[in-house]
Amino acid sequence: MVKIGMRWIYISPHLDDAALSAGGWIYDQTQSGNPVEIWTFMCGFPKASQLSPFAQALHRSWGMTSAREVVGGRRKEDKNAAAILGAKAVHFDFLDCIYRQDKKGNWLYSTIFIDPLPGEADLPKQIAAAISARLKPTDELVCQLSVGKHVDHVTVRRAVELLNRPLHYVADIPYLFNTPEHLKPKAAGMKKKVERVSRAGLSAWKEAILAYESQISMLFKSPRVMRGQINDFVSNYGGMPFWTKR
Repeated sequence: MVKIGMRWIYISPHLDDAALSAGGWIYDQTQSGNPVEIWTFMCGFPKASQLSPFAQALHRSWGMTSAREVVGGRRKEDKNAAAILGAKAVHFDFLDCIYRQDKKGNWLYSTIFIDPLPGEADLPKQIAAAISARLKPTDELVCQLSVGKHVDHVTVRRAVELLNRPLHYVADIPYLFNTPEHLKPKAAGMKKKVERVSRAGLSAWKEAILAYESQISMLFKSPRVMRGQINDFVSNYGGMPFWTKR
């Protein structure tokens, strides 16, 4: 049922996370007439002319060089994926961890699977304020559990939880496939529910993931493996699982 004035807002750390983790659910919601927006936060253009060795290595693996090329290219991929799912892509200007520096100009992160550093204690508050400024009382929020412990996923989850609003949590794909043992502690004390995913929704989900051309080889061994893992995920859970706090 479509509620008048209601939007589904998917809070996505990066330019692919919402589509990866819940693409089939998003598609089925939009096809049922529900407005869906994907709000991606760590997709700003860095001002620094130099990049860390870590960022440079990632850029090479993506077949790109400049940060402007990378962020611009990935934003375009995200819009294409959102269009496949029938959703609206909204991009914010917080920096990806690979571009962030401390006040002295030192690079903060040389790995992504790490707890947020103490120097970024205010970042969740800043993100929460940006979310709150655009939210409506009737919006339904979906965020990721931060399975896999990616620093940006942890930071964004902390930000969303500062809003003190009801939340729907989804598991982070593909990190769930790589570190399934993280799911239980991340969803501790929550209630799991499952939504049916239509055949068309499952197909659109996989097509949307393939729209992230620069990322697909890093995320999955191959497109064929990705399709199999998404199919198995839906089959094993009987649909699209999500979690809510009791």
